[in-house]
Amino acid sequence: MRTRPTRDATRERLFEAAARVFNERGIGAASIEAIAVAAGFTRGAVYSNFASKDELIIAMLADHVERSVRHHLDLLARHRDPADFVAALRASDRNRQDPLGRAPLLHIELILYVARAEKRRPELAKRLRARRSLITEIITATNRAAGRGQTVDPAWSGAMLLALEDGFRLHRLIDPDTTPADSFVRAVTELQRLIGLGRPSRRSKDDEGVSGQRL
Repeated sequence: MRTRPTRDATRERLFEAAARVFNERGIGAASIEAIAVAAGFTRGAVYSNFASKDELIIAMLADHVERSVRHHLDLLARHRDPADFVAALRASDRNRQDPLGRAPLLHIELILYVARAEKRRPELAKRLRARRSLITEIITATNRAAGRGQTVDPAWSGAMLLALEDGFRLHRLIDPDTTPADSFVRAVTELQRLIGLGRPSRRSKDDEGVSGQRL
């Protein structure tokens, strides 16, 4: 017996198809009809889930944030040590995440596309606050696990890190030759001690006067 895909399965197929069409044709030139064909659905099936292309894009961004939050909290549950968490983040398989997790440049392009409409910006603001909250939670938990005090406000640290990540995505869009795909994670590694994410310095009596080991 043939069974109809569930609502969640339909949305996932549409998200995957939309990402492919956006990458191939550009966001502005992509049509609901082209996305429907790429997903193997009728035009009506798309409209039964989303009233417009803008609503589809906002749903993709919301889905990405939800998946990202679950993914990072799962890593945090298993890696409380700051350096271990960053290493796990670097090694995590983006191919098993949503299409925007695999295509960070498309993610930033979609954000900019939606941001052009002022009335849509509150939708983006909700996702931005959720991402900031996630990073704040990670900073607080890893600092606590490392036995460090809060040298910088965790919320402000989270805002800085998120701006850094989005900035590197934009830089990679502009100049991929000099902006490696892992630029953000590399930058976090370099900045761990500066923003309070590094391990406490371990100093023996023979190490007095010598700075702690860098991560």
